[in-house]
Amino acid sequence: MSEIAVQTSGLTKKFGDFVAVDQVSIDVKRGEIFGFLGANGAGKTTMIRMLCGLLKPTSGEGKVTGLDLYAESERIKQKIGYMSQKFSLYNDLTLSENIDFYGGIYGLNPTDIEFKKNQLLADLQLTPWRDKLTGTLPPGFKQGLALGTAMLHDPSIVFLDEPTSGVDPSSRRAFWDVIYQTASRGITVFVTTHFMDEAEYCHRISIMSTGKIIALDRPDNLREKYKLPTIQSVFVHLMRQASTH
Repeated sequence: MSEIAVQTSGLTKKFGDFVAVDQVSIDVKRGEIFGFLGANGAGKTTMIRMLCGLLKPTSGEGKVTGLDLYAESERIKQKIGYMSQKFSLYNDLTLSENIDFYGGIYGLNPTDIEFKKNQLLADLQLTPWRDKLTGTLPPGFKQGLALGTAMLHDPSIVFLDEPTSGVDPSSRRAFWDVIYQTASRGITVFVTTHFMDEAEYCHRISIMSTGKIIALDRPDNLREKYKLPTIQSVFVHLMRQASTH
């Protein structure tokens, strides 16, 4: 299996005259937690939608799990997990019913679904909740369940688009524990966030401004490069710099 999970060269997306993603080139390794940072409108979600095969690029090249973004977008969708910033499970279904539903969408047979369901609920310590409505779960547990459900079909890469929006700090930390466990199994985690403290948890981060990547490195290397104590302060510094150009 290739060590490169995501590779782009000059990837660009335009909507009319507006350039949402501008000449982005990245290499993301298998098992890496790769963070995509940027203010709202920076191009993060558009980038993820292209990498998930949901949006065709205007120009440039890209591969996800070795598959071409232009020619093999349908195969890419089968190989990845995706969790949007809007909670994706059905609140009026039980935990068990949600897992059954998504397992069916992913083409798993009933035996595999039942096995994975029991494993997922045990991992999240939600077995006692299996027949309760998903809407009654605390937000942090909901997000953990949504992530686990997005990975029922054993994808080699999972895309998380601002997965902890609206979640309290302690639940966010618990969610990141799940992300670390995921990456430790060799699954690549591609995450967008606007929480700067979460960026510190990533193996590498890229910072976007108006569709362009203006920094890409390990969090400690970026702090060292700019002689600043936190990624928050690095981000503010780079945004100020970008606004003057």
